[in-house]
Amino acid sequence: MKKGIITTYVLVFGAIFLILLSGLLGFILLQLRQSSQRISWNESLEIAEAGMNYYRWCLNNGIETNCQTEKDYQDISGNNIGKFSIQDISQISCGEIIQRKIISTGQTYKLPDIKRKVSVIYARTSVAKYSYILNSNVWVGADHVVRGPYHSNGGIRFDGQNLSIVSSAQNEWVCTASFGCGPQGVGYGLGLCPPECKIVSNQCICPGVFSTTQNSNRDLFSYPVPQFDFNGITVNLAQMKNLTQPYPQKYYWPPVTNLDSNGRGYHLKFLNDGKFEVWIITGLSPTYAYSLEEDWHYDYFTITNEYRYGEPITIDSTCPLIFFEDNLWPEGQVKGKVTVVSANLINPNLDTDIILEANIDYATQDGSSGLTLISERNVLIGPDSPNYMTLRGIFVAQKGRFSRNHYKNNIKEELDIYGSIVSSGRVGTQWVISPSGQIVSGYKKRETYIDPNLIYNPPPFTPFAEPEFRILNWEEL
Repeated sequence: MKKGIITTYVLVFGAIFLILLSGLLGFILLQLRQSSQRISWNESLEIAEAGMNYYRWCLNNGIETNCQTEKDYQDISGNNIGKFSIQDISQISCGEIIQRKIISTGQTYKLPDIKRKVSVIYARTSVAKYSYILNSNVWVGADHVVRGPYHSNGGIRFDGQNLSIVSSAQNEWVCTASFGCGPQGVGYGLGLCPPECKIVSNQCICPGVFSTTQNSNRDLFSYPVPQFDFNGITVNLAQMKNLTQPYPQKYYWPPVTNLDSNGRGYHLKFLNDGKFEVWIITGLSPTYAYSLEEDWHYDYFTITNEYRYGEPITIDSTCPLIFFEDNLWPEGQVKGKVTVVSANLINPNLDTDIILEANIDYATQDGSSGLTLISERNVLIGPDSPNYMTLRGIFVAQKGRFSRNHYKNNIKEELDIYGSIVSSGRVGTQWVISPSGQIVSGYKKRETYIDPNLIYNPPPFTPFAEPEFRILNWEEL
């Protein structure tokens, strides 16, 4: 009897023990499985990010065409523990990559069903990051407010108001009379060397960036900094011409005399519906002008006679590129993103200019519109420009300068630029008499703003300020 009871107890408690043991083992196995899943979950993200970094390396080394879209991932011991796969979704305009979006999927071989996806947008920084990029010495007037980074490979006298970095590649430079300096003594005025500078060997030697007013934030002056590769940001004009030539009298416009023997240049009018008109200029009147480069001369910038050539043309959204092999007068409201070039590649002894005689604005200001104007030589504001002038866009004077010449008795009120100026030569849109500072020509008030919408998503063939792709956006899908 007692033996039977003991046996029963043994069986009952044994069964309970086995139940508890199996539950414990199941719990331990569940924890181990969940731990493995968590490890694989984290490793899959690391593998996906490795794919992202691998593709970025391919981009920055120019071998993306040979970049493997699927690749094993190894641990520190060299063992294959998983793989990533890459999907490329690029934003291309005129055959040029504007932005590159990739989706990288990572997984481990141990638990291949656990996958994680990362979406990344890569882009290069365009010159729209800067308000000004210059390749020469410059004097910024006291009235000028510059709200974005300002850089010159030359020296800078910055008497205006800066709300961002002002940088020069020079440690010191010779400030001459055209910048309001001279070696005739210490002081402010023509022929004098400002106290911020020093007289050495009968020359006024100034810091790379200096100011003679209280307008400037000197804490944001930076010099010397590495020289900006101005040759590196020049664009391939021949490549752009070749892209537009299959569309004669549409997106490629030959020397104007090919269409009219009396032609003097092209007048480009943007319409706010995404179209543009091309007008043939047949008459220009002279204006007596002065510039440091040409001395006193006559500018033929004022249009007196013209006619429209054909009907309005819709801008090609897949390749919004227009090439004029002659001087160009652009104006109007730009809808969408478009690049316009003025260059003569037929005659190596003839360089073209872009003349700004009217406002240039955007039909929409939500980031969907943008303009890049590229001139083979100068981008010049003409004598009949508006009293209150607005310019939106990226303006590139590849061989020359962005400026407004000195016209007698021609003083305007305000110039607002929303975008960027890239100029090989010295810029200037105001002329003053030293030492009084009296304005005798140009704009009395000037403000320059950068357009952040164009920094990473500019019109095609906009020069890049930095050659490497960087991560613009990262998200897990």
